[in-house]
Amino acid sequence: MNVLIFLIPAALFLGLVGLAAFLWALKSGQFDDLDGAAERILLDDEDET
Repeated sequence: MNVLIFLIPAALFLGLVGLAAFLWALKSGQFDDLDGAAERILLDDEDET
């Protein structure tokens, strides 16, 4: 039962770290254009020689 004293704060801390990482990814634009990269592979490069 004493182990819960350590596990609950550790779980809360890891959850907050994950939430902070997700919010940072949203703020830095990681999820702006999800379809662009998938469609870009289908296009031919115009500057190939």
